[in-house]
Amino acid sequence: MRRRIVVTGMGVVAPNAYGLEDYERALREGRSGIRYIPELQSLNFGCQVGGVPQNFEEVRNRYFNSEKLMSMNDNIGYASVSAIDAWKDAGFEVSDPNDQQVHWDTGAIIGSGIGGMDTIVKTVVPMVSEGKVKRLGSTIVEQVMNSGTSATVGGLLALGNQVTSNSSACSTGNEAIVEAMMRIRNGLATRMLAGGSEGPSPHIWAGFDAMRVIARKYNDQPEKASRPMSASANGFIPGSGAAVLLLEELEAAKARGVRIYAEILGGYVNCGGHRNGGSMTAPNPEGVQKCIQGAIADAGIDTMEIDAINGHLTATFADPVEVKNWSSALGRGPENFPYINSTKSMVGHCLGAAGSIECVAVVLQLYKGFLHPSINCEDVHPDIALFADKIPQRAMELPELRIIAKAGFGFGDVNSCLMFKKWENE
Repeated sequence: MRRRIVVTGMGVVAPNAYGLEDYERALREGRSGIRYIPELQSLNFGCQVGGVPQNFEEVRNRYFNSEKLMSMNDNIGYASVSAIDAWKDAGFEVSDPNDQQVHWDTGAIIGSGIGGMDTIVKTVVPMVSEGKVKRLGSTIVEQVMNSGTSATVGGLLALGNQVTSNSSACSTGNEAIVEAMMRIRNGLATRMLAGGSEGPSPHIWAGFDAMRVIARKYNDQPEKASRPMSASANGFIPGSGAAVLLLEELEAAKARGVRIYAEILGGYVNCGGHRNGGSMTAPNPEGVQKCIQGAIADAGIDTMEIDAINGHLTATFADPVEVKNWSSALGRGPENFPYINSTKSMVGHCLGAAGSIECVAVVLQLYKGFLHPSINCEDVHPDIALFADKIPQRAMELPELRIIAKAGFGFGDVNSCLMFKKWENE
């Protein structure tokens, strides 16, 4: 009998909210976390707005002492706070560093798209160029290595199972959850922390600005800038943050008597092979559809059971194509299409953290029985006008929600999809 996986804890540091309660309020309100960033203007960016968690310095000072803070850039800090919140939310305590007990049955897969770029640019490059290598300090490696997020969390929480960081561009956060789910399902762990993190840096965002795939027309109206599925969409908005979910084997969760947010029915990842229109920057439609169908098959559900979709939906030319791919993969046209929304309309595209921040939104919507609005798409793109009635323009109370599909499609033609189900006491 296949082991079942449930979500028992969550933590989130998003551009529009910190913590689950405020994040739920932000989602319901359609609160944007996109703001004008003066530094981008001074650096001659075309896009001068972005999504950055607010007052995070104050937040992390409540979690860590000055010694620990010295080894935490924003990328690692976001991940660490989110992981601790998820751990405590699931009913565990953060042990004292002097306690020698290790949680051998618990691990972490927490990735990032690019990671500690700010540390490389602001510290490593100038100090090495000036010949000051000996002054770099002993924590520099852990801040710039890609596995710095998971390694730090592993130490903070004394995790003894697999601790690693994945990286699959915009698909990173979803992929981490799929991989963690599979590890538990295969009996290799009892529980896993899974998610993604990304620090804010113009040096991460510069390449996207050069490609002209981030929005330039709304610098004077930041809250209007992220416009997924809109006819006036002008590109995605760069974002940052983190989210971590605690996945747990169902029987272990029941034995602990803890609250269960939702069940993960299944998931799938693949690549379109850069064929049939797919490339480093564009998805192969066949690959996208096969990924969605793979997740449905793994979940053991029928396409008609899906009540809503939380799409990748970045506010680029790819949005109408994505909606049509969903329609083809599900065999459901405008007349019986699920509701579809985009969390990125409020937080921007948080790159390696996008999937996990959006998965927390999915789980909250299932747990609380609502759908958040996709803001800024009053003018639905004409190519998907027939689907307009399925795009929530304001929060909808839907206690009957049972299954939400979550997808992520990233640079490199990589795809990921998850199926979440509302938990109902059995």
